[in-house]
Amino acid sequence: MKELLEYLARELVDEPGEVQVEEFEEDDGTLVLELSVADEDYGKVIGRGGRTANALRLVVKAAAVKEDRRVLVDIVD
Repeated sequence: MKELLEYLARELVDEPGEVQVEEFEEDDGTLVLELSVADEDYGKVIGRGGRTANALRLVVKAAAVKEDRRVLVDIVD
C-alpha cells in the first residue's frame, strides 16, 4: 500500500523526487501512511476542497481491504 500511495502521489506532483511516504503501525494494528511532498505540491495532492486527498485515501483503503487491514493516510507538512 505504501508503494501504491507513492506511485499515485508521484503522478500528481511536479517534483516526484520529493514524494516521501513513511509507514507506521499503531497498537491496534492500523497501518498509518504519512505522505509528504514538496511545499509547492501540497495543493495538487490535497485538491480543491480536499477531493484529491479523499480520492487517494479511498484508493489506498480499497487496496487495504484485500489484505484485511485498516489504513489511515495522513498528509503531513
